[in-house]
Amino acid sequence: QVQLVESGGGLVQAGGSLRLSCAASGSSFSITAMAWDRQAPGKQREWVATIISGGNPNYSDSVKGRFTISRDNAKNTMYLQMNNLKPDDTAVYYCTATNALGRYWGQGTQVTVSS
Repeated sequence: QVQLVESGGGLVQAGGSLRLSCAASGSSFSITAMAWDRQAPGKQREWVATIISGGNPNYSDSVKGRFTISRDNAKNTMYLQMNNLKPDDTAVYYCTATNALGRYWGQGTQVTVSS
């Protein structure tokens, strides 16, 4: 079992920046991939970005060039640097992690971008 705790959400004006963090703990099985999803009010959850051990990060077209995903293995923490935020980025952001036992999700952190 992997526990994930997100932090860093909040209210920001359009054009501003936020950095989300996701701290992982629990299972001794190595996490092979971590990702961020988000869910806006009234919409389905959508994938935002993924970082795979030993691989390059991948981003959805809607955030490419504005968001950067990174991971600090020593701290068991993943980050999402979000720049040039837009009102359409308003959502609950969820951290996910995958290891040999399955996929896990955090409780989410709210990001609200005002116009």
